[in-house]
Amino acid sequence: MPTVGNVMTHDPVTVSSEAHATHVRSLFRNEGFRSIPVISNNRLEGVITRGDMLSISSTKSNIDARGIMEHPQVIATPHMGIKDLARNLLVAGQVYAPVVESIENMKLVGIVTVADLLGYFVSKGIKPVKETIMDVYTPEVVTCDQHELISRVWNRMDDNGFSGLPVLKKNKLVGIITRKDIIDSGNIRINRESGDMRRSATVEKIMKTPPLVVTPLTPTSKTAQIMLEFNVGRLPVVENPIYIKKEPQRAKESDLIGIVSREDILWSYTG
Repeated sequence: MPTVGNVMTHDPVTVSSEAHATHVRSLFRNEGFRSIPVISNNRLEGVITRGDMLSISSTKSNIDARGIMEHPQVIATPHMGIKDLARNLLVAGQVYAPVVESIENMKLVGIVTVADLLGYFVSKGIKPVKETIMDVYTPEVVTCDQHELISRVWNRMDDNGFSGLPVLKKNKLVGIITRKDIIDSGNIRINRESGDMRRSATVEKIMKTPPLVVTPLTPTSKTAQIMLEFNVGRLPVVENPIYIKKEPQRAKESDLIGIVSREDILWSYTG
């Protein structure tokens, strides 16, 4: 049986427990990480995520990583089975697991993500249990409007725990906005520090458009490939898409009927 050691990222980028928040933020912004392990004397202490960084303003730049980090809900070892770890992550609602040499010494040796696990199943040509997105997508979708203030969307992401939201214009899907977009823009941090959230930019200023989309009849395996190729965690499920000719997986306008995540797809591969 394949193990975590076969798919994990060895020697991941880390920060010390004493690293300043400004340094951690620069790593997220410049390197595109979704999570960064925090270590002390090569021992795993915790993990910082993009979501954690959204709550830190530069007025708190004297805070160190220890004051931001959270304790990982799932910890893996190199000899753990891939399917076992996948199920543990899905049950816990987590998208990553730090990998330690052993639970006894907690020496960090790697990190593994839902994308890593999904990539393994796809690369091996393993067939998902559910053949099309029709059987795995979620019809209830939290959305935002292109004219909404980013500050309000940030709060909505924070309240719901989502990494990205579909953007609507006159009830049509026109874009996607993610936590990374907000972190990269610096908009939330600047406006929180000024105390004037009314000055927040609108979603249309930083959203990604046109969005990648799938339909209910898109094969589950094809959806997994799109997620891996474009490094996205969620895809809108749509009807009546008007595709971009040069990029047939993107639609400049469509009717949103649901959302599908990497976790939804991974469930189908784990049986």
